Amino acid sequence: MQFDAPLIPATLVRRYKRFLADCQLADGQEITAHVANPGSMLGMKEPGTKVWLEPNDNPKRKLKFAWRLSETASGDFIGVDTGVPNKMLKAALMAGSVPGLTGYDAVRPEMKYGENSRIDFLLTGQGRRDAWVEVKSVTLSRQNGLAEFPDSVTARGTKHLGELSKLAQDGQRAVMLYLVQRTDCREMTLASDIDQAYAQAFSIATGNGVEVLCFDCKLSPEGVELGRAIPFKAPN
Repeated sequence: MQFDAPLIPATLVRRYKRFLADCQLADGQEITAHVANPGSMLGMKEPGTKVWLEPNDNPKRKLKFAWRLSETASGDFIGVDTGVPNKMLKAALMAGSVPGLTGYDAVRPEMKYGENSRIDFLLTGQGRRDAWVEVKSVTLSRQNGLAEFPDSVTARGTKHLGELSKLAQDGQRAVMLYLVQRTDCREMTLASDIDQAYAQAFSIATGNGVEVLCFDCKLSPEGVELGRAIPFKAPN
C-alpha cells in the first residue's frame, strides 16, 4: 500500500488531545498534524522524535498534514496509523497472499457478530468453514526485538477476544491476527502487566480454539507492505 503523497520528515514537538500533534518541519515552521491513532502510543511519541508526515492539499481537510511514521534512533520505522492494517490486509486477503488465510472466495469487512460488535474480516469459501478474523495493530516494544500488545488497557480488545472465543466454541474458525507495525521486532507477546484482563481473555480464547497469527510489516516513507509471519511468545 503506497501513501497518497510522498512523506516529509519532521520533528515531533508534542502529541495531545489523542488526534493532534504539533511538529516542526525542516524549515523551522511548526504545524499541527492529524494523528490516526487513539491509543497511548507508548514509546513512540516522545518530544524530539523524528516523524514522517503525509501532506495533502484537500480543501475539505482542516489539517494539511497527517502523521504516518515514527523513526527510532536506530533508523527503524513504527507505523502510526491504526487504519493501515485493515486497508493493507484487505488487499492481501483478496489476493490470497496472507499465509494461513488463503483459499477463500470472498472477503467481507466489518461484518456484525456477537453483541453489538463488528469483525474486521469474514472470509467465506465453498466447502470451507467461515473464518472470522480480528486484527490488531501492534506498535509497542520495550525489549529489543520483541513487540507487545496492548500499549494501554483495552476493554474493547478484551470484548473482541470474548466474541472470538464464543465463535470458536460454536465450531467456527476464529482468528486473532496481530500486525506488528515496526521494522525492529522479530517476535511478539502480550503486555500482561499493562492489561491483565486482556491477557486472561486471550488465555481463555486460545484455550477455546481461537487461532493466533502474527505478521510484521515492511515500512518506509514510500508505503507499507505485509511482511513475514513471526512467532508469538507466550507471556511470562
